Amino acid sequence: MSGYGQFCPVAKAMELLDERWTLLVIRELLAGSSRFNDLRRGVPHMSPALLSKRLQRLEHAGLVRKRVDGSHTSYRLTQSGEELRPVVEALAGWGVRWIGDLGQADLDPHLLLWDMRRTIDVDGWPRRRTVVALRFTDVPPGAAHWWLVCHDGDVDLCDFDPGFEVAARLTTTLRALTLVWRGDRSWAVALGSGTVAIDGGADAVARVPAWIGQAPWAVVPRPSDAEVAALREPALA
Repeated sequence: MSGYGQFCPVAKAMELLDERWTLLVIRELLAGSSRFNDLRRGVPHMSPALLSKRLQRLEHAGLVRKRVDGSHTSYRLTQSGEELRPVVEALAGWGVRWIGDLGQADLDPHLLLWDMRRTIDVDGWPRRRTVVALRFTDVPPGAAHWWLVCHDGDVDLCDFDPGFEVAARLTTTLRALTLVWRGDRSWAVALGSGTVAIDGGADAVARVPAWIGQAPWAVVPRPSDAEVAALREPALA
């Protein structure tokens, strides 16, 4: 992309960072993805060719280091890239606080479950194999059923029945679970309203909200309705 023609460090930084998808690729690397296919799962609407191009540009700029080990290729952030962590976290906090409107195009079961899978705190799960089945009532059949399988400190995400005993079954709409994951709704509110239902053994049902948890930025305080309304009020003459 062409430069801004300014010495300002913000302008110089944005010459690299404001290319489409670039910060989301950095977000994925910060979240722990290192293989190309894992990065793709975090940016499912980005073409493989464009992802390759962005990774090459980030590598050339010194933010990413590419490593080839036989047939396996991985990507890691350098110190320069890691220093963007507070920037990305601040953007996430600002976005969840002030940009709350979610359109239908923003809802994606693959991305939601992938984000859950890599964020779940496995220390809170039983050491034995434990399966939570999820069913979305408002998405096409091919993307409606998912299974989270936790075993020996690792979590797998399956879009087919793995054949193991299910400890609990969670039934909800995609929007309802997305709002819970983002922190726009609490588990207690979603369960109390019936937008999320959990069935199974009593102990597992009680533990599912803690097992799945919420996104790291769910704790960001939201503005009150009055604060939001004040932002939209016309300025006095």
